[in-house]
Amino acid sequence: MMYPVRPLLFLIALLACGVCNADWHYDKQAIMGTEVHLQFWTDDDSKAAEINRAVMDEFRRIDAALSPYKDNSELSRVNREAGKGEVNISPELATIIDKSLHYSDRTGGAFDITFATLGSLYDFREGRKADMETTQALLPAVNYRHIALDQQKHRLAFKDPRTKIDLGGIAKGYSVDRAVAILQSFGVQNASVSAGGDARLLGDKRGKPWLIGIRHPRDKSKNAAVIPLENTAISTSGDYERFFIDGDDHRVHHIFNPTTGQPTDTDANSDGQSPEQDKLISVSIIGPEGFDTDPLSTSVFVLGKKKGLALIEELDNFEAIVIDADHRMFFSSGLQQ
Repeated sequence: MMYPVRPLLFLIALLACGVCNADWHYDKQAIMGTEVHLQFWTDDDSKAAEINRAVMDEFRRIDAALSPYKDNSELSRVNREAGKGEVNISPELATIIDKSLHYSDRTGGAFDITFATLGSLYDFREGRKADMETTQALLPAVNYRHIALDQQKHRLAFKDPRTKIDLGGIAKGYSVDRAVAILQSFGVQNASVSAGGDARLLGDKRGKPWLIGIRHPRDKSKNAAVIPLENTAISTSGDYERFFIDGDDHRVHHIFNPTTGQPTDTDANSDGQSPEQDKLISVSIIGPEGFDTDPLSTSVFVLGKKKGLALIEELDNFEAIVIDADHRMFFSSGLQQ
């Protein structure tokens, strides 16, 4: 019997492949205090479980090292000991702190991991915040310049013994980058991975762009915008992610202004405009890697619309979508078309 050439080659390929089938794979797990979502395409279904496990194990490893809520994490050890003198830290933590200090310098202190000095006193589930007396007493200890880092020797100290750090504004962005690196090591070319407000896209969605929704900051059932993206990162910071309403009907959220030692508020970033014109309630930053888009989304939120968008215009390969307190949306110049 004669077989047409193409069907014969296809049959040979199937026999050689055995059980391998190309397909999309999905997973969702609770890690790092949020939901981690993973979607990837593999040409070999037999490896899918291994790939999935490797990605989620990496998120768990980073959470175990950097969580301020785990007493045995490296970050918790640093917060206990670095105010007493120099401590040894891992190369990974040194790299993350160095990147944090870079953005502290670049933003004039709008991004500052020492916000935890006061931020650690807030409990958003219980609706608890630091009182004004405590805030004023500890405010001098909130300053990134108190961080003495020797990146080469992997040594760290805090110049003020009261200073604490929290990597919540950069760790998830770093984590999605690490996840993509693992996916690439398995030969994956098309994937989406997200942790809370941070996402990293590997390639496209098999010939189509990924459609990324930016949540409406006051209606979680709606998107304020849907953006087609591929092979990039996007991070969103908003006052709706973790918050409570206090007795004065005031929204107390988790994005702190290091200047005041309190959650970023209307009067803190008005910069000569009417306060509501400059206050932001949602910021999304698009750029090559989550390690940068994550701290930048926090920075722009703290800086406010005018200074925040000006910062993004100064940077190559980054774009911004911001929503102000009047629910108006603004774009950086590269997105205005």
